[in-house]
Amino acid sequence: MLVAASVLTLTAASSPDSSHPPDRIPAKVFVEGEELVYNVRYGFIDLGQIRIVSGKKTREGGATVQEGNAVIQSYRGVPFVDLHAVYQSRFDSTGFSRYFLGKSRENESWSFAEYFFQYDLNRVVMKVGSVENVTDRIDTMALEARYNDGLSLFYYAREKLYAGTPMEIPTVVKEKKGITYIDFNGERGSVDSDFITYPIDVIGFNGRAGFVGLFGLTGDFEGWFSNDEARVPIKANMEVIIGSVTLELVSWKRGGWAPPRAPED
Repeated sequence: MLVAASVLTLTAASSPDSSHPPDRIPAKVFVEGEELVYNVRYGFIDLGQIRIVSGKKTREGGATVQEGNAVIQSYRGVPFVDLHAVYQSRFDSTGFSRYFLGKSRENESWSFAEYFFQYDLNRVVMKVGSVENVTDRIDTMALEARYNDGLSLFYYAREKLYAGTPMEIPTVVKEKKGITYIDFNGERGSVDSDFITYPIDVIGFNGRAGFVGLFGLTGDFEGWFSNDEARVPIKANMEVIIGSVTLELVSWKRGGWAPPRAPED
């Protein structure tokens, strides 16, 4: 995920609802057709939008494979920012990548990267080139474990929200291997949003990206996901090339779901 230094209000709930202990809420993360839209803000400036849509489940090689799609686009008229990116990730039921395609445009220049994860051969094959499908090079990188790409990590983190422990997650981003560290401490809280009219019941975590991603994304981040079976990301702070940015959930399509209201003190 991508782009404010607007003040984030997070207060610990006085006591979790004992009838639904967070570590006993079953996950129902992947729902076909789910659409989540996020605003990206730097200070008081809205930079762009991220739209993430869950595709269909299919069967590949005897395994259930899920698909995620993302579009990242800067708003028209924002000075010094002209960004458009399209991602597709296919990942298995354990959350690890099987395929990734990323296309990005910066200053009218397009590029693409396509990854084929071949765990039976302990490698990933990467095609890199122009968006017109002209492959400039093909690289092969050895893998010693199962990996996430940047988009499959979005779903993997949701699945692991109640893990209650720090995790080091092998990640391939921009044709390089890295480690994404996330402390799933399970701290329940309440968070306010500019786009939702009531405080949201959330589980928070923090981490560090051990790679450099789109728009210079790297370093420390923190996030707050809905405290329910959907585990939808509500808000996040992270570091990119221009500084600290904030992502906030703006709209959603998910069969009857709405952000859970935080319990009153």
